[in-house]
Amino acid sequence: MKIPFWMTKLRQFWRLVRESHENPLVGETALPPETGKDESAVTFIGHSSFLIQTAGHALLIDPVFVTKLIVLRRQRRAGVRIADLPPIDAVLLTHAHMDHLNRPSLRAVNREMRRRGLPAPVVIVPRGVEDLVHDLGFSRVESLEWWESARLTDLTITLVPARHWGARLFHDTHRGFGGYVLRPDSGPAIYHSGDTAYFTGFSEIANRLQPEIALLPIGAYYPDSYRAVHTSPEDALRAFVELKARVMIPMHYNSFRLGREPMDEPLPRLMQAASHAGVEQQIVALEEGASWVKKETVCKR
Repeated sequence: MKIPFWMTKLRQFWRLVRESHENPLVGETALPPETGKDESAVTFIGHSSFLIQTAGHALLIDPVFVTKLIVLRRQRRAGVRIADLPPIDAVLLTHAHMDHLNRPSLRAVNREMRRRGLPAPVVIVPRGVEDLVHDLGFSRVESLEWWESARLTDLTITLVPARHWGARLFHDTHRGFGGYVLRPDSGPAIYHSGDTAYFTGFSEIANRLQPEIALLPIGAYYPDSYRAVHTSPEDALRAFVELKARVMIPMHYNSFRLGREPMDEPLPRLMQAASHAGVEQQIVALEEGASWVKKETVCKR
């Protein structure tokens, strides 16, 4: 008798859960950098979570600070503590999956801003995700379709296409998804792809918005069927080349067991592919809590 699809998925999930508890949690936290108006900083929190400081603003993208996603335990600590965040102006969510939209983390960020007497940030989401965040304490909720933009002072935020899906649960498939390009009036344009497979849209993003810094996912690609919605390290490098960006910062690896590839495989594969392509100097692999900072033409890790 053929095993039902849902039973197969459940068995896969419980295997990941079991494996996620086998080893102790590792990694250290760090303080985010202090940035001036003429500086941009990208701080890797872990998985697909980043703190972006640019154009005098501080933004979080897909912030996940919790140790467990219900029962799936992360392998490395979040690199920044919520208590150490700068004042947050906006939170950007790429899609509704629980490893990207984590309600407890979002609620905790807003609670921390209120504790300091600061205004709550705005939250920007793809269309169809509004109901998941409206009760978490944000100052307002803005939803976008692909290629639509929101504006903060001196900063334009555009939702761009991805190849993924937007469900919160198995049959909850009406929700939007995508990546974001952050374009300050002065400073580098920063692209966060969200979850995505390789697709021809990377060239269109390059032509329309010219991102200089590309945050691209390199994990959860095995078995090969996962590449329908995720990029392998080689796929991500191909996307980086087509984006014509100057710096690639890899993400979506090393934090949660989501694919069947070894946890320590994605980054070496990426660096090997980058070496063959002659772009290894453009790959900036950040540990959790580490930052890439740009002031005028000076870059440091």
